[in-house]
Amino acid sequence: MGTLTIGAVRERAPGERRVALVPEAVTLLRRAGLAVLIETGAGSGAWFTDAEYTDVGATVVPPDELYARADAVLCVGPPDVETAQALRAGQTLIGLLEPLRNPALAEELTGRGVRTVSLDLLPRTLSRAQSMDALTSQASVAGYKAALVAADSYDRFFPMLTTAAGTMRPAQVLVLGAGVAGLQAIATARRLGAVVSAYDVRPASRGEVESLGARFLDIQSPSNGKPGAGQGGYARELTEQEQRAQREALDAHIARSDIVITTAQVPGRKPPLLVTATAVEQMKPGSVVVDLAASELGGNVEGTEPDKTTVLDNGVTLIGAGRLPSAMATAASTAYARNLVALLRHLVRDGQLVLDPADEITAALLGGASS
Repeated sequence: MGTLTIGAVRERAPGERRVALVPEAVTLLRRAGLAVLIETGAGSGAWFTDAEYTDVGATVVPPDELYARADAVLCVGPPDVETAQALRAGQTLIGLLEPLRNPALAEELTGRGVRTVSLDLLPRTLSRAQSMDALTSQASVAGYKAALVAADSYDRFFPMLTTAAGTMRPAQVLVLGAGVAGLQAIATARRLGAVVSAYDVRPASRGEVESLGARFLDIQSPSNGKPGAGQGGYARELTEQEQRAQREALDAHIARSDIVITTAQVPGRKPPLLVTATAVEQMKPGSVVVDLAASELGGNVEGTEPDKTTVLDNGVTLIGAGRLPSAMATAASTAYARNLVALLRHLVRDGQLVLDPADEITAALLGGASS
């Protein structure tokens, strides 16, 4: 029985700078008795050199050799067509594979005998799996960066400043969605000195919002008595009628805000529309809207496009911020690599990768499929 070999590939998606393993993680995996392969140049986008990997015991190899030797292949996002075709029967692909958005990929790989372990299927309600929760770690990075992007695009100060030239009022920031990303955006905007308000369909989020020093908006719930929380720790998807009532109630708050940061997402589904073009038209010139949910599926804000900044005729800046973790590639990669190390510690037993569908964590990551 040979040594289990783990291989981390270079991400090929446009604009993706993260890497699945950082040198720190390689050290931990080597101590656990695993062999580690790193594709040449895999860490360059996150400022990790090939030499740093070899210094901690990894072997840097070209992609063909990695696919030939690795028992498990680690990635950040879903593989491109070339990478998927290079995988062979008996290998395991581990990453944020987005099977709910791209079920054909998982089906194709499974059909060829490639096992898929998707971290974005891990329920946030499993307390013993928190150290493996890559969606949470990456959302935390995104929320932090969203507040910084907003501050950088806003032509006034975030904090109240008293100077010889007079007093500058603080920015009024509204965060829509108080999940992990939203709470991190709230905390960061507060640290920058802004006056922050927030809203979420889950009433239980009020305490978390207020604990960070922000005001929770008292908006009558559009849920007709249904709970706002869904499965896995996420907000449930609202009906169209509920979404319309929510938008109407939020419009006045949006119009008074200098900054709006939206973070509401439903895994595998089109994000809910929270801010209409009409609401944006009512905002003051110089206001900034950052949409963390912007993707090819749509976004929380009407008119935003992923990875694009648009200044409208009324002077409002719309930012489709769909790749914020990649904008902080070093920090995001380090957090993600720690999630993978925790996952591998759970899956590796006696030097072998064991995918046991009877295990609650493993079953979730496999999407309910057997290995």
